[in-house]
Amino acid sequence: MMTLLEQRTMKIYVYETRRDMGSAAAITAAEILKKLLKKYDEVNVVFASAPSQNEFLDALSQIKEIEWYRINAFHLDEYLNLPHDAPQRFSRYLDERIFKRVPFKTVNYVIPPGLESENPEKLVTRYEQLLEKYPLHLACIGIGENGHIAFNEPSVADFDDPHLVKVVKLEEKSRQQQVNDGCFKNLEDVPTHAITLTIPVIMGAEHIICVVPGERKREAVFRALEGPVTPECPASVLRRHPSVYIFLDKESASLIMKKR
Repeated sequence: MMTLLEQRTMKIYVYETRRDMGSAAAITAAEILKKLLKKYDEVNVVFASAPSQNEFLDALSQIKEIEWYRINAFHLDEYLNLPHDAPQRFSRYLDERIFKRVPFKTVNYVIPPGLESENPEKLVTRYEQLLEKYPLHLACIGIGENGHIAFNEPSVADFDDPHLVKVVKLEEKSRQQQVNDGCFKNLEDVPTHAITLTIPVIMGAEHIICVVPGERKREAVFRALEGPVTPECPASVLRRHPSVYIFLDKESASLIMKKR
């Protein structure tokens, strides 16, 4: 069962289960990619890394009729100061979920393998140059428990950020989310800093797909969709974008469904 809520240019889909949510998001992403591939010789897509994206990425990676060889893949954010072989690295997550499952034209990492010890500002400059050369057509993102998109935390979110990529200090709530998700054993193990795409880069994509399951996300979803548009809830800025598709399950949608 699916419920469709429309809010200005935003379509909000609510599904009974995470599996149904992920499959539907993948079908929509595939439809968007096919349309973009008719418009452009190459298409540039960025992906988020989190357990919330599991069902979506698993379903998307199984869709074979997409011309993946014409798509350049990017990844949204990455921890600093994690060993190159750490299982929590976002690049490793995306490799396992989609990057190595389909034949992309290129795969572009925030921190490429072998450059984990590189100066962060050099990594930022390198990734900014790639994004200038390959501006995004589709952004596939989630929403954090504190309302962040990518790692644009409320404390550092800037809707008019002059940078494409930046180093950020992670808020404790975001770090605790990684523990809650089972990615780290305790808060002390979670890195304190990361490199992230900024909000203007995400908002600059022609289309945005946002996949947000789970009860722990219900307050962030409510604030993003029903509260004021403010950096205090960075995801609220999505309401200013002309083409956004939000995919929720019944748990993450529980508060907005009460209001409607």
